[in-house]
Amino acid sequence: MRKEKDALGTVDIEDDTLWGIHTARALRNFRVSRRRVPYTLISALATVKQAAALTNGELGYIPPKTAEAIAEACAKICANEKDYAACFPLDALQGGAGTSTNMNVNEVVANLALKSLGLRPGAYADIHPLAHLNLHQSTNDVYPTALRIAAIVELRELCDELAKLQGAFQSKEMEFQDIVKMGRTEMQPAVPMTLGQEFSAFADAVARDRWRTFKCEERLRMINIGGTAVGTGLTAPRDYIFRVVEILRSLTGMGLARSENVVDGTANVDVFVEVSGILQAAAATLSKIAGDLRLLHFLGEIALPPLQAGSSIMPGKVNPVAAECVMQTSMVVRANDSMIGECASRGTLQINEFMPLIASSLLESIELLKASAGFLAGHVVGIAADASRCRAFVDESPSIMTALLPFVGYDRTLALRREFDAEKSAQPDLKLKDFLTSRLGEETVATALSETNLVGLGHSGKGTAS
Repeated sequence: MRKEKDALGTVDIEDDTLWGIHTARALRNFRVSRRRVPYTLISALATVKQAAALTNGELGYIPPKTAEAIAEACAKICANEKDYAACFPLDALQGGAGTSTNMNVNEVVANLALKSLGLRPGAYADIHPLAHLNLHQSTNDVYPTALRIAAIVELRELCDELAKLQGAFQSKEMEFQDIVKMGRTEMQPAVPMTLGQEFSAFADAVARDRWRTFKCEERLRMINIGGTAVGTGLTAPRDYIFRVVEILRSLTGMGLARSENVVDGTANVDVFVEVSGILQAAAATLSKIAGDLRLLHFLGEIALPPLQAGSSIMPGKVNPVAAECVMQTSMVVRANDSMIGECASRGTLQINEFMPLIASSLLESIELLKASAGFLAGHVVGIAADASRCRAFVDESPSIMTALLPFVGYDRTLALRREFDAEKSAQPDLKLKDFLTSRLGEETVATALSETNLVGLGHSGKGTAS
């Protein structure tokens, strides 16, 4: 064991453990959930530490050898999640605006750097978690900057998954373009359309979410690194403040820029509320589409790919589990959005104390949407249509009389609808087309109920309604 000391006393740490006393205390204090700090955030924090070390080394604030060892340790953490995930065990729900996570990263990087120099963990005279890893920094500028970087990384991946989903729906749009079916409003038959048109609406809705998600990056590029505790940059040299942004931009390949008002960038987190709102819009889209697919499957117009047995008691039952899974993940994203807004509203003066919950909720939402979009894209590929079933709904629905309006007018169409309903109750086998032909003649009915008229863009303007 090795002994580490802080202002509160001494704690025994196992010799080979890469974290130190601050992490040990946080592990003891925050045992409130099963959520772990997302590794995407850990990786982003390590990148910020790497930029800070390189900046401090370049400007002469720490020895070049120290800066190099720190930078290499940070790079290892970013590149090897499997090897280092266990070094970051903290509960995501922690007090202190993220200080425990910041110190966890400081300690692990410091000890990893020490080991690379042939020194033992805890030999902080050479590389110290605070004196070197946290030099010219505060949790209050490091943590929000890292969250912005982590979110950008995840959002780019989400855009890719949404693009795949959009493409899957567009392929089905083309495949189903000639299948005429009944459109529905208020859960009732409305007027005909094609199944391809229905899937085109899915594709376009996802396309909008993809675009909005892509534009989120613009909101996240303004960072407050260099602002230290409250955004004024106290304790950080001016040359460091400007140079660290340039190095961080180079390391990430992102168009990062220093906030115009760093005090504002430190005190307010409304940007995360805005981004979460866009994620909620995407979640609403996915939930609506999944619900529609489930309903179309129930109606028999499409067949969703069977994934697993649907019941432990009813043999042969298969449920639309993919759609239901997507709907549930969407509910979580919407709940997270509510939490993020609540957290943002409860920040006080120059800090938001609830950054850990914002980070956990935001990154979870992106991760859920990524997984859901990818899952749904693969599922959509296997959807099959039942053209005859779709057509049967059209032929059997009195609602297609709406197509008669340009030919005989509203009042005459309403009268025909009432007459048909009355005769249908007396003659259940009565066919709608036969009834209309007997009243209006074959030519008018054939023109009005042709596929061109039913699903084309408008009508020819040659109707005869008075």
